[in-house]
Amino acid sequence: MNTQFKKGVLELCVLSQLKQGDKYGYELADTVGKRIAISEGTIYPLLKRLRNEGYFEVYLKESPSGPARKYYRLTQKGIDTQKQLEKEWLEFTDGVSDILQGVAK
Repeated sequence: MNTQFKKGVLELCVLSQLKQGDKYGYELADTVGKRIAISEGTIYPLLKRLRNEGYFEVYLKESPSGPARKYYRLTQKGIDTQKQLEKEWLEFTDGVSDILQGVAK
């Protein structure tokens, strides 16, 4: 898949996954990676940037299979941003679909 397509949508994908509930980094990378070919190394810098921008908070939670995991939880800013990005994405993809199908408006 075109890397420019992926770059533009990863923020929405991560925020949308966190909208469904708190998750840790590997879980986010794995879930998104099953649908979009990305490496773990792509997710972690994005998580750091989104945290610095105030879209979610981080907390540690004990893991039954090793050291404590760093979990991510959306803030209100993250929830609002996810909703706005999803709205923009749906409008954008509807427009692209119309163009690809030759629909005139």
